[in-house]
Order: sequence, then structure tokens, then C-alpha cells
Amino acid sequence: MRVVIAEEMRALDRQATAVYGIPSILLMENAARGLVDQIESARGPSRGRRVVIVAGRGNNGGDGLAAARHFRMRGADVAVYLFSAPEAVAGDAKVSLEIWRRTGGTLHVVGAFDWARFEADLNQADLMIDALFGTGLSHPVDGDLARAIGLINTTRQPGRPRGRVVAIDIPSGISTDTGALCGVAVQADDTVAMGLPKRGHFVGAGLEHRGTLSVVDIGLPDARVQQTPTTPDEAVVTLTARDAMAGCLTPRPRGAHKGTFGHLLVVAGSTGKSGAAALTSRAALRAGCGLVTCAIPKSCGGIFAGLPEAMTLPLPETDAGSLSRDAWNLLTAAMNGKAAVAIGPGLSREKETAALICRLVAETALPMVIDADAINAIASAPSVLQARRGPTILTPHPGEMARLAGVSVEFVQNNRFAIAGDFAKRYNVVVVLKGAHTLVASPTGEIAINDTGHPGMATAGTGDVLTGIIGSLLAQRMTPWYAARLGVWLHGMAGDASSRGSGLIASDLIDHLPQAMAMLADTRSCPVVTIPK
Repeated sequence: MRVVIAEEMRALDRQATAVYGIPSILLMENAARGLVDQIESARGPSRGRRVVIVAGRGNNGGDGLAAARHFRMRGADVAVYLFSAPEAVAGDAKVSLEIWRRTGGTLHVVGAFDWARFEADLNQADLMIDALFGTGLSHPVDGDLARAIGLINTTRQPGRPRGRVVAIDIPSGISTDTGALCGVAVQADDTVAMGLPKRGHFVGAGLEHRGTLSVVDIGLPDARVQQTPTTPDEAVVTLTARDAMAGCLTPRPRGAHKGTFGHLLVVAGSTGKSGAAALTSRAALRAGCGLVTCAIPKSCGGIFAGLPEAMTLPLPETDAGSLSRDAWNLLTAAMNGKAAVAIGPGLSREKETAALICRLVAETALPMVIDADAINAIASAPSVLQARRGPTILTPHPGEMARLAGVSVEFVQNNRFAIAGDFAKRYNVVVVLKGAHTLVASPTGEIAINDTGHPGMATAGTGDVLTGIIGSLLAQRMTPWYAARLGVWLHGMAGDASSRGSGLIASDLIDHLPQAMAMLADTRSCPVVTIPK
């Protein structure tokens, strides 16, 4: 599923009318009906409910006004608060406003209504529909609009009567393209996106304000929706859901043997961080590769006593217990017969170890996934990536991405799409920028947003598990683009299959990997358009 910026969405709407002859008012009707259908599907019938719709003057307000009519036709008690002079409402929104008025709908206009009445209606509502701005916001929210948003949010405070807040397209006060907060924004329980999800749903304040996201079909032609971006400088951004990954894992041939599924070399661990090496190796085995050898400092081998399935390669170490430069010959010899390399978890930041890592990255032609301390090692000289002859995947968290790109963590988080996409193209690598809705960026300008996982996965070792999964898929000869996307998806799905609370540990993900992989065999129950908060 495409994920768009505001201009792309506007262009798709224009093309639907100009090229395909679909009346724009029909798109608005479809949006309104789809909104009400989605709410009823998730929350039950509208009949007897009190619904307050807070509308602006643009098309988002028009969607809200049209939805008011559909709610009323289904038996709801509906009040509309219009935060615009009626004469300032134009286009399709004006048509929806006139229909609402002519059919006797209740309309309260800003400047003429009683704010105390507005607050009372909000407090008594079962549903509050935010239709103030939508995708058109390009300035900070202030004045009466900020006051209205503040009152909507007040109803969500503990101890207050509370209806459900549903935003149309994107919570008012959130930038569609960046997810940035424009002064103040509606804190929604649910957001119903029209036609396609927007980038602002997945990053920044947009992620925190949207609640549960769903997407409704408004009648855009499929052929047009799947085309490349309407703005040439933008990346092709898609949402990776189960149906997109279902064909990646194929049944194993009857005559297969362990060599059929590749041999992964894991380069990881140091004194005090040997667990990272074990987690990576165990995850790789669970993800299906035939053989795993873990190259570790010689004093760290004890951690593998509980993992008899993995082989180990004890290597010379520094006084600090990290890999020594003297490990080079043994490491290069170990590359023979391997299908891929996973490097980085728990290696430490020792200078001697970092120099060894940089040399290994530059001179090894095998497919490689680079994580953690291997990323930190190359951050001061990312040009070593350009020296690589083999396919490369990097899996930085925001702090590591900041070091790679030479910017602040805040800048990374405010520009996740641009940072990941630009780095992938510049260095010809696949970038997995970890975080809520992890991004996977390809050197060709494609970016995929992952839709699995939850905040309980923010715990020690889960990144090591991801490295093992991706390395395993590379060893099974999957292309880097698919290995990264599938690895991230499986990692998140294993988390979803585990505890969603704070008690989850990284080993839980490994234990649930077979369940996550089995889920790809059946896409019939896939929640393609509903993304949990």
C-alpha cells in the first residue's frame, strides 16, 4: 500500500477527476460513507449515539459535513460546529454544507455559538469527529481553532466523561508530511485515513496523536494509486503488510539439506556483551538458515554452552576482551563456504576492534548485515561502505544513524524518511532505520514502513535478534531489499505474538519466530488496513 505526502494525495484526487472522470463530490461522499462504515465496524451502530462534528472550511470539513448526514441517517443525534464563516466554505465542502443545512441539520458557527455549550456537547458526546484541517495544514494552529482543539483534548483527561475522538485523515494540528506538531494537535483515539495512509501517521507527534489507524477506500483507481510518485523528487513509500511478504518464504524442497539454506558467519561479542552474540546466532537459526558459526573473542565461548546448534570460532582478543587485529587471518579464512555475514552486536568500541571491523567491511565481498558497534566503527569513515563489493544492509537505531550521518538524534527523528533514503542512495546500501514503524530504505529510492511490533519490544537485545534474522535471510540467498523488509516484519510479528507489556525480553522474540513465519502461510486474516496504536 502506498504511503503519500499531501501533494501526492492532492494530485491523485485531481487525476481521478481529470483523467478518469470521477466527480470530486463523489470522492467526498465515498470518504464520508467509508468513515461512518469504519467507525460502526469497529465501535458498533450509530443509532442513539451523540455525535459532535468539529469542521473547518476545507475538504476535510466537507468530509465531516457529509459524514454528519450519514450519521444522522443511521439514527445518531448529530451536532456540527463549523469553525469558519459559512460564506468562506467553497467547492465540494460548500455543497456538503448546503445539503446539511437544507436537510435541517444542526449547525453552530464560530463567532455565534456559546463556548460553554460547545464544551458541554463535547463532554456529552459518544463520538467527536475532528474534521478541522486534514492534509492541508501548513501553519501553526492558533486562536479559536487552538481553543477548540484544547477543549477536545480536555475531554480525554482522567475523571471526565469521555467519548471517542476520531480524526478524519490525520489529527488536526499534525503535519501530513513530517508528523510534526503545529502548535497544538487533536489527541485522537482513532484516525481514519482517506484513500491512502500519510507519512505523518508513522513519525513524530503524528504517531503519538493518531491512535489506531485505519484506511478507507474512496474510489481512487488502483492503476493510478500504484504508480510512481507524482512529485519526482519524492521516494516511493509503501506500507509492508503481511500480504506483501507472503511469497517470500517458500516451502522447503523435500530433498533439502542444511547446506541448502546457507551458512551464516556471525561476528559479535566481547567481555560483558557475549549475550549479544548468542542472541544473534540463536535468532539466525530460528529464522531458517542451515548453519551458523559465531566468531567471538576466545574468552566468550562459555555463553554458547546453552546453544549447541551453533558452532563457534574462538579468536584472539585484546586486553579488554574484544576482537584483536590478530583475528584477521582467521576471520578471512572463515569466510570460505559462508553465504553471508552478520557483524556488530556486542563487539565494543575498542579502537583496535573498530579498525578490524572497518577492514572487514571494506574487504569482504559476502552479503553483510552491519549492526551496533560495527556501525559505530564505520561512523567516522562511512566511505568504507563505498569500497564494498557485496550487498550491504545497515540496521541503525536513531543514535547510530545520527553518528553515521553526522547530525543530531533529534534531526534524525524529525527527518526519518529523508535521512534513511538519502544515506541508502549515497552509499548504495539498504538502511533499516529502527524505531516505531521501522523504515527500510533501498539504494533505488524505495522506502518501506513496517506495520508490526509494539513498544514492549524496546528492551535489551531485540536489535541483536533482528540482526540474526536478517543475516539468516541473507544466508538463504534472499535479496537485501527483501531480507531487510521480511526480517523487520518477522521481528515485529514475533513481538506481537509475545507479551505486549513491559515484561517481554529478547529471547521471547526468538521463541515466537516459528509462529511468525507460519503466519505468512495464510494471508486471509491479514489486517491490512488497521494498524494498532
